[in-house]
Amino acid sequence: MKNISYVLLITLILSIIIVNFDSKEQKVIKYFPFDESKEFTETSTNLKLLTEMDEDSYKIQWDIYSQLTEPVYLRQDISLLFVDGKLKGILNQWKEEANALTQKTVVNGEDSSHYEAITFHHGEVHYPDDVIKSIQDMTYDELYVIDSPHAPLESFKEPVEKNEKEWEQTLDHAKNQTLNYYWNELMNYYDLSAKDFLEIPLVNLWKYKNNSFPTLTNEQTRQVIGQLWEGLYKNYVTGIPSHNDHEFKAINTYMPIILVDHKGEFIFVLFKDPSGQHHRLIQRIPDFS
Repeated sequence: MKNISYVLLITLILSIIIVNFDSKEQKVIKYFPFDESKEFTETSTNLKLLTEMDEDSYKIQWDIYSQLTEPVYLRQDISLLFVDGKLKGILNQWKEEANALTQKTVVNGEDSSHYEAITFHHGEVHYPDDVIKSIQDMTYDELYVIDSPHAPLESFKEPVEKNEKEWEQTLDHAKNQTLNYYWNELMNYYDLSAKDFLEIPLVNLWKYKNNSFPTLTNEQTRQVIGQLWEGLYKNYVTGIPSHNDHEFKAINTYMPIILVDHKGEFIFVLFKDPSGQHHRLIQRIPDFS
């Protein structure tokens, strides 16, 4: 492979980021056994309100960063931006023989909204005799932007003032009502019962980097999450395979729901493509006994 550095090109249209995946771009994230000898020295995802453009729009800065102590064979960071529960942007960068990755972009937004970004930081380490290991981390950030005609533009991550708490409740209620209806419809379509699963909205997956799934240890959960991102990248981030060899972009689709079987046997990821077709990714959890 050529030693290349590819930074995703994006087009900004209001609050929507259109993603163009180049044919040279790596289409696979591959899980390998963890390399316990290496670790990230820093990883971060950050959302920040910049400026008000006019009465109807504003700018959000979206930054991703990760660093290892030394270069490894392959580094890759993938970040997904959801606005009020819909996927509005993807940042994706990979480099060979690199230790640090930096991605920055500016998103145009409008109206009061809840911004959430989750990032999967990944590294592939090659050793002699075809030994390959991996390293991973997840980071998350959120930002509430209040764009009211009755007050100056403002933003917050954690509500402090009374009006911020009221806006958080209002925006979360509207988002959760929409997403719960969407997820319930998906579960009904596949005849699944909520009592059988741990339900994880995709942006909340980062909470399990130090916590375990049902019946699994933290180390086993970390492996399953690495394999989960492998499937998400192939079947959601880089395009949603559909019938008739058609592939849909995930932009503007509602957030997937991750269902972890309480018995520890499998994981489902449910979502719809832009045509309304239902999709279910199925991941078997390895037998760790």
